[in-house]
Amino acid sequence: MKEISDDFSSQLENQSKTLCNAWRLTRNDGLIFGFTDHDHALNFGGTDFLPNSGFLPSAVRSELGLNVDESEVAGAFVNDAVTEKDLRDGRYDNAIIEVYLVDWSSPDKAIKLRTQEIGEVSFSDHQFRAELRSITHRLNQPQGRGYCKKCTADLGDDACGVILDDQLFSATGTIVSASSEQSAIVSGLDGFEASWFRFGLITWTSGENANLSVEIYDHENSEGDVTLKFFAPLPNLPQAGDSFKITAGCAKTFSVCGDKFSNTLNFQGFPHMPGRDFAYGYADEETVHDGSPLVD
Repeated sequence: MKEISDDFSSQLENQSKTLCNAWRLTRNDGLIFGFTDHDHALNFGGTDFLPNSGFLPSAVRSELGLNVDESEVAGAFVNDAVTEKDLRDGRYDNAIIEVYLVDWSSPDKAIKLRTQEIGEVSFSDHQFRAELRSITHRLNQPQGRGYCKKCTADLGDDACGVILDDQLFSATGTIVSASSEQSAIVSGLDGFEASWFRFGLITWTSGENANLSVEIYDHENSEGDVTLKFFAPLPNLPQAGDSFKITAGCAKTFSVCGDKFSNTLNFQGFPHMPGRDFAYGYADEETVHDGSPLVD
């Protein structure tokens, strides 16, 4: 239940004309922006909320229980904080938006109405529309562990335990040249064998792709050139001199876990799980069926 001061509650009951909307937007890279539909800037909660942002809210559909609330926000590109390029580059994907009702005459009187995530974004005539979904939509996503031979942990997370800051598993480098958004020749990785960073993660620290991350499809060493290939095309073609940080990749198999990371005690899969052909096996006189383990 939301706690509202008596003064603010009285304003709501009397339909005060000093109320406005405000949005605090937090991107995945940690950048925070504030917007308001008031005609002057507001400041509360340590955030500046800019006017004339072009943000306009839609009606909100709220339901009881754990159903997903839906709304949208529309805006024109009249403020440099949110650009069409950043939206198209995916910098606002799954960003968090906190929606406030504010008394602009006394901004400290603000109440958070809801917290939502940005979903689908569409563009038309120099404007955008962003779907806002309540965080209960996460309950529709599969949860729990899978029963499979491969590891279900992400390299470096709490379940895995591998320290990716170790110089064996991370490095920095720069772009030498790039022929496409999915492949680049790089420098700084000469001390690593081919495929060491396959299935790893590269995060750009400069250039037009700064703060964006993409998974690595392959890592090749050929005739002195180190080439990285990416699973998904980058929003912008990397330029010579662009810098990046890269972390090693894991194929999530038991052998790679032991040979590459010496981390089999934390392996989060079931490497000895019988395959599908096990069900088609049959008893014969050469096989011992005494209940002992089939795999040592």
